[in-house]
Amino acid sequence: MSQELGLRERKKQATRQLIADTARRLFVERGFERVRIAEIARAADVSEQTVFNYFHTKEDLVYWRLESFEDELLAAVRERAPGESFLAAFGRFVLQQRGLLAERNPEAARQLEGVTRMISESPALLAREEQVFDRYTESLSSLIAEQAGAEPGDVQASVAANALIGVHRSLVHYTRARILAGVPPPRLARDVRRQGERALALLERGLGDLGAG
Repeated sequence: MSQELGLRERKKQATRQLIADTARRLFVERGFERVRIAEIARAADVSEQTVFNYFHTKEDLVYWRLESFEDELLAAVRERAPGESFLAAFGRFVLQQRGLLAERNPEAARQLEGVTRMISESPALLAREEQVFDRYTESLSSLIAEQAGAEPGDVQASVAANALIGVHRSLVHYTRARILAGVPPPRLARDVRRQGERALALLERGLGDLGAG
């Protein structure tokens, strides 16, 4: 029974990946708003209902992995070493290179540029991205309040979560702009890490002296 369930789950994962890969290819080629779900289903050789069984919205076809990213982010903060700060645990996690940015080959660079341009040119995807950032912030705020022994909705926890997710949000925007400017991947990765380290150092020092001299 467990083998049968394992095979069934692997088939589901393969179908989900096939649909997502097909959608990404069409979105990059023609633009997010110009591709219909029916076209994605036809290209992936599945029914429209199958697409919606795996992805509730069209935007989910692009952002479907962000839920696991949120889980990993919260786990990194929740399971930090004894005596380690929220900032240190968050910083270690957010500075890790992932996905296409972590790869070092021309095809990955081409895909990264295509996906970046596709997202940048889609108001719907940019709006959904902001909703995702807001969800990350709320989840992180709740976790910080819980682990700090504060009441739900604590202002300090909310400020801390907004500052930390602000680093992530800013790095995403910075990375996207550099990709569209044609910065090659090795240099891009170094630039992103340097910017991230500077941002985290600013939070470590505090904002009291910023702009004072």
